[in-house]
Amino acid sequence: MSPKKTPIRPPIALIILDGWGSSTEMHGNAVLQAHTPYFDALRTKFPSTEIVSCGRAIGQEKGSAGSPEAGHLALGTGRPAQAEVSIVEKALRSGKFAKNRVLKAALESAAQRKASVHLIGLLSDGGVHSSTNTLFGLLRMAKAVGLSDVNIHAILDGVDVPPRTADVYIEAVEIKMAEIGAGRIATLCGRYFGMDSRENWERTARVYTMLVHAEGERSHDAVTSVRNAFLRGIADEFIAPIVIEGPDHEPLTRVKNGDLVIYFNHRPETTRQLVRSLSVPDSTGAQKPLIETICLTEYDASFELPIAFPSEESVGTLTDALSAADIVNVKITQTERFPHLSYFFNGARESQSAREQNILMPTPKNETLDLTPESQSFKIADRAISGLEARGSGVFVVNLPAATLVAERGNLEKTIEAVQFVDTCLGGVCDAMINAGGIAVVTASHGRCEQMLAQEDSDAPPRNSTNRVPLIVAGQDVAGLTLRSGGSLVDVAPTVLSLLSVGKPAEMTGSPLF
Repeated sequence: MSPKKTPIRPPIALIILDGWGSSTEMHGNAVLQAHTPYFDALRTKFPSTEIVSCGRAIGQEKGSAGSPEAGHLALGTGRPAQAEVSIVEKALRSGKFAKNRVLKAALESAAQRKASVHLIGLLSDGGVHSSTNTLFGLLRMAKAVGLSDVNIHAILDGVDVPPRTADVYIEAVEIKMAEIGAGRIATLCGRYFGMDSRENWERTARVYTMLVHAEGERSHDAVTSVRNAFLRGIADEFIAPIVIEGPDHEPLTRVKNGDLVIYFNHRPETTRQLVRSLSVPDSTGAQKPLIETICLTEYDASFELPIAFPSEESVGTLTDALSAADIVNVKITQTERFPHLSYFFNGARESQSAREQNILMPTPKNETLDLTPESQSFKIADRAISGLEARGSGVFVVNLPAATLVAERGNLEKTIEAVQFVDTCLGGVCDAMINAGGIAVVTASHGRCEQMLAQEDSDAPPRNSTNRVPLIVAGQDVAGLTLRSGGSLVDVAPTVLSLLSVGKPAEMTGSPLF
């Protein structure tokens, strides 16, 4: 009996253009206004369609806008899968949030010990990193168990919501605190300090000393201190640590031994540093307060801290299927999207498979997207091309996020530039793949750049859209392929597996798009 032959499979690139949504409206559309010869040629020459990138089709609530987290979950798992924000929002709406065992037990224990409670997170309803509804839910739970010393350590936004609005959010929270009968704002700082994710530890250290040692600018009123910062030309996100004092000119609180700390951000990568700084034992033996900590979602599996809403891990993902078929899969992106291409794409799992290789192109800590809208796009493309040349086979998952990263700042002209840079890099990777006899599958995790000026009466930066995103299959032998309409992001993984003649896992509910 002759040995079983390993099938010859073409190399495939799954290229994810973050924020590249589809819309025929020219006004405020960075994608249509940009010069994108490579993307336009791909869409004209090869089979293409548009697929749903948000809502129930991918596991979100009806009417929800797309997001990089939910998008990468759907792309990688091939089924509707709930991101952390969706899980928490659903719990708040259903009333299950107030019954959460982890939160309830911690708050009841703190009440019995008469311990101070510290709620730390982004004061924002932008929905990207946190929600004020989560904060209000925690305040109601604290009130219900009789806690009297509940302190809010507010991180100020101005990025996912309009700039110079931190004072408005503080006033709204103060009204809600009075209504609920619990909570007080004890410290303030901008997200530049409180949510750094690029290992600028000196910023995180300033927040730590604010929380533990009450170091920072002193103020008797949170709203006044923020407005004074605005008068000095300091935007919300860059406001340095502020400590609120009582009538006795002493800080309202400090984080100390025996206290309970609850982090209420749902997004992990921008919360991780602060949690590590305050709540995770230091290998160097540095002295930290002995506190009880609850994380709203899982920020890092290595922290081994209690989690109120654990991620729902998925099995039978695209990565699992490729590894089972002994196909090397290489994932390439930059710092800001590494969690999306690893953790979210793999179904909310931190573990890495034996046939999986993650390549990170570091984003410089001091990078300014207004000056370098291309960000790390060319380095990502070069690494993908060199990897293909060296390996000759396998699946390359290439994430190019520059356009949406620039779009988050609300600058249409710079977003147009970023789209054009991404288009150039897209062309380079696709040409290399097609010339090698491979196939390029081009899509996006969510829309944003095509809807930059959706709210004419608002200073808010553009939000993610509910638009469909493109899906293109490019290669030498796909000209006769017909892609169906009515698909969504959950159909991309089954499509890739079908192109490789690999059966899809039973857990995948998506179907090939041809």
